[in-house]
Amino acid sequence: MDGKFLDNDIAKVVEADRAHVWHHLIQHAGWTGADPKSDPRIIVEGKGMRVWDQKGKEHLDAVSGGVWTVNVGYGRERIANAVRDQLIKLPYFAGSTGSIPGAMFSEKLISKMPGMSRVYFTNSGSEANEKAFKMIRQIAHKRYGGKKHKILYRDRDYHGSTLAAMSAGGQDERNVQYGPFAPGFVRVPHCMEYRAQWDLSGEEYGIAAANAIEEVILAEGADTIGGLCLEPVTAGGGVIPAPDGYWPRVQEICAKYDILLHIDEVVCGVGRTGTEWFGYQHYGVKPDLVTMAKGVASGYAAIACCVTNEKVFELFQDDATDPLNYFRDISTFGGCTAGPAAALENIAIIEEEGLLENTTAMGDYMMDQLRALKDKHAVVGDVRGKGLFLGAELVSDRASKEPVAEKAAQAVVADCMAQGVIIGMTNRSIPGFNNTLCYSPALIATKDDIDQIIAATDSALTKVFG
Repeated sequence: MDGKFLDNDIAKVVEADRAHVWHHLIQHAGWTGADPKSDPRIIVEGKGMRVWDQKGKEHLDAVSGGVWTVNVGYGRERIANAVRDQLIKLPYFAGSTGSIPGAMFSEKLISKMPGMSRVYFTNSGSEANEKAFKMIRQIAHKRYGGKKHKILYRDRDYHGSTLAAMSAGGQDERNVQYGPFAPGFVRVPHCMEYRAQWDLSGEEYGIAAANAIEEVILAEGADTIGGLCLEPVTAGGGVIPAPDGYWPRVQEICAKYDILLHIDEVVCGVGRTGTEWFGYQHYGVKPDLVTMAKGVASGYAAIACCVTNEKVFELFQDDATDPLNYFRDISTFGGCTAGPAAALENIAIIEEEGLLENTTAMGDYMMDQLRALKDKHAVVGDVRGKGLFLGAELVSDRASKEPVAEKAAQAVVADCMAQGVIIGMTNRSIPGFNNTLCYSPALIATKDDIDQIIAATDSALTKVFG
């Protein structure tokens, strides 16, 4: 760790944090100040895949900034320099006008998304999804008298923390105490074969899970459904790729009932799943709207995007004489230029360093190592994922698939942290099922990094479960 942080009065920083910062996803009651072990953790520096806390302890970050974000690793001076240069030239102008980095990044992004054509800039994944919901709702009013306004979302999927995004939230524990929610959002079943809802497997299961969406459409009335919002791989709900057969059938259903397909790539987008730039591209899906955030600039600047095809875009300009016939929306910080400037460099790094290929190779390697852990530890009931986006579900009994107690899963995460490896787990997601360990190391990960992650997990599983 850089010595300059050791020269600061870090105790003052810790006390300022304890007194004034309201952290995300954390119960603060334990931070009493009586015991240094109860101090809030402050990350002061990062380099590559490693970060250092206020005590100088080094950690291997296996969750890319805690929430699947820092895809190209820490300390990328070329991204920081691009942001600095752009901020001096022009930091911001409202999105009703254009900017050089906005135009150039849009062109670059669209080149990675055949079939898509327009980029709407926002500042978070939640907001990007809200924009997609608003587009679907406005189209319903423009073309269908407001009737085709309902938006389908999937059990276990997550689309953000605003009230509208939570209205489309398939993680019940995240929603507790925050209702009532917006009307017109309708849940469809999850597609998780490990927690099977039908006595089927493989492609048959995938088709059945998609057919369950059609059943909901018919029950609600197809003429009331305007959009279907899905994650390509369910993230915080347990790292769940869909079985074979699922996505082709979903596409057929959307076409059959004139339903806009909205793919939420906030986690999976920009290389996380390997080989392809976006998760949906593994499955031949042709979406109408795609939202993204976290990995777009690897956390070096705030940026999120709602990307549409030309069909959706043209629906907002078919009658220029109508004063309401355009997307009457603005995202204040969607006008920041730092985001697209950082995102351009982020994509360049992924291209130049072959990180899509590395993600595929290292993801395959890590999956093999997780399978070896499953062979060794009976508590590992299932391992799954895509690229460097992986999960290991912990169960107390493989036959019944009874989840381990949440505190036991938390103990595994805590023990890895004590070893200097940061992993994640499902957190306030599915009641009784916060039992999946989550891994999303940066796309620069090496075999040595993965071996360290696996060794820490192995040791923690042994310590917690024997």
